[in-house]
Amino acid sequence: MTKTEPRSLALAAIDRRFASLRLISSADLRRLRVSIEREGIRHAVLVSTAVDPERSVLLDGFKRVRVAEELELETLWAHGVALDAAQSKAAMLHANQAQRGLSDIEEAWIVRALVRDHGMTQVAVGELLGRDKSWVCRRLKLAEALEATLQDDLHLGLLSASAARELARLPRGNQISVARVIRIHNLSSRQAERLVDAYLEAEDEKAQRQILCSVDRVLAKRVMWSPVERHYSELSSYGNDLLCGIDGVVESMQHLLKLLDDPRVHYLSSTEATIPDYGLEILTDGAACISEKLSQIRSSNTEKEDER
Repeated sequence: MTKTEPRSLALAAIDRRFASLRLISSADLRRLRVSIEREGIRHAVLVSTAVDPERSVLLDGFKRVRVAEELELETLWAHGVALDAAQSKAAMLHANQAQRGLSDIEEAWIVRALVRDHGMTQVAVGELLGRDKSWVCRRLKLAEALEATLQDDLHLGLLSASAARELARLPRGNQISVARVIRIHNLSSRQAERLVDAYLEAEDEKAQRQILCSVDRVLAKRVMWSPVERHYSELSSYGNDLLCGIDGVVESMQHLLKLLDDPRVHYLSSTEATIPDYGLEILTDGAACISEKLSQIRSSNTEKEDER
């Protein structure tokens, strides 16, 4: 993908026809606005000049353009690429791979657009995106399995991308009722996963209704987490190692919680009575250190990603 040197482009001339393929949260916009007000827009956006010869179609920098609009800026710096519509949608995915990447559902929308709008085979889409056919198949299934109403909720910020991924595992007729419960209880992605697991394992509709009426009890029963050997082809070797390390910490934490719930904890000997103090000190320090490191990495990546 050969980019032109950045040039000044009128904000009004930027065509955002592909905006529906991206998710932009209000929190991301607020954070980016603070950054731009402090330091300005540090990176040029990316536009295609070949989708429509009369328009500059935005491929990367949707949040920057939104914030620039809010701040009533008149121009932005932009790189140009001569890509047709299908190539442009692929470029939207590629442009974000160096950072955190797109969410699963955003990738799914791009895959669906390439297959349905451009008539490409899954093999051809995989070649264009640099992915294997099984990855393309999974993303296409995600986009087409999720209720249209819930996809609208994603754009409105009423549903998270991670919750949507879990809901797509359910039959369409069950997704909206489960989504409502996820929103009411403000469930995390891990909790949403456990709720969907329980719902899928329910014997009949009555059991499903009971699950949705007693979410806290269901989640409490399923709190123990089992690690799964996994390797994601879309992640680097380091990325997989990092994810594995986090999963290992979670596994150890769950094992420790089980030990702390054991009735024998109330009958420690005088020698063993110092163990809680030792555990509290070392785990508090360890958790603070890990939290600080992860926050630093996230902040560093966010500064780069916020302008995407």
